Amino acid sequence: MTDIDVTQYRWPAEWETHACTWVSWPVNAATWPGIFARIPAAFAEFVATIACFERVNVLVGGVDVVRGIQPLVDAACEKSAATFDVCMVDIRTNDAWCRDYGPMFLNSASAATDVPPQIAVDWGYNAWGGKYPPWDRDAAVTEQIARHQAVPRVQPGIILEGGAVDGNGAGTVITTESCLLNAGRNPRHDRAVMESILRQFLRVETVVWLPGAGILGDDTDGHVDQMARFTDEQTVLIAVPSDSDAPEAVELRANYSAVAEAQYNCGAGLRPVELRMPAPKFQQGRRLPASYCNFHLVNGGVIVPLFNDPADDEAMQVLQSAFPGRRIVGIDAVDLVWGLGAFHCMTQQQPAVSGDTR
Repeated sequence: MTDIDVTQYRWPAEWETHACTWVSWPVNAATWPGIFARIPAAFAEFVATIACFERVNVLVGGVDVVRGIQPLVDAACEKSAATFDVCMVDIRTNDAWCRDYGPMFLNSASAATDVPPQIAVDWGYNAWGGKYPPWDRDAAVTEQIARHQAVPRVQPGIILEGGAVDGNGAGTVITTESCLLNAGRNPRHDRAVMESILRQFLRVETVVWLPGAGILGDDTDGHVDQMARFTDEQTVLIAVPSDSDAPEAVELRANYSAVAEAQYNCGAGLRPVELRMPAPKFQQGRRLPASYCNFHLVNGGVIVPLFNDPADDEAMQVLQSAFPGRRIVGIDAVDLVWGLGAFHCMTQQQPAVSGDTR
């Protein structure tokens, strides 16, 4: 780890240009009990869709594993007419949720040449409060990616998953009390301490706290990427239930109100926009955290999870309105979401820097 002055950096918004997207190949059959045989093909389709817009770096441990999945990925890329490289990186993982244990990249905030153009924030990781051991390989991923990319890293010294925060690239972050203040993560840190750490290491000024505990089926204690996503500096898509009488309706309305009442730069207010969820989905009797908020932004596009629901079309229209200059691509996520996450959970973008050739 290198001594870095974090004040010289900024956390880019996800809609800013990417150098690539990082993903982790699914290796844990227990994450998709009963249907794991279907997951590699579904994941390969997702990877190939990303590769239609930007390069994809896939964490795959071992040459033998690469040999096994390469034909599947190649076939999916050929079918989708992908034009960007899919690169296999020899880094072993415990599970597929790269968003939560992968690096959060910050770019230099100035044109100064005496500082590295990019750094990686290496938050601690304990599998959402110790829920799913082992997580040792996942916890080591950021250090290995930083080394692979020759990017210095900083360690704030707290537990924080990437899906727990969402930023607008202009000094505002949205998060949830139920996750960041959860006793399984940082039991000795209160809200004031957490705000201080977010301001220091994500270079933000305003922290908007959502009071809702999340959608049913979510096992992350309320990751914000299932409930609220910035689409520009001021606009926030907010998950609302398919039925106003849904069990989580009260908490999701509270989230909407918190965003509507929040301010960001220069006292301007945020603008919440409803993104209606599909009807409840189940697998083996368990409610799935199916939410269109779990989309992944790519260069020139938005990849949206679909759930074979009448609300799919409405969600695609809302996202097209939110990102008018991008191509909106929907992919069936019914199998993948049985792992209790979707496209945003499975990805971590690396923003481009000036002159980037990676």
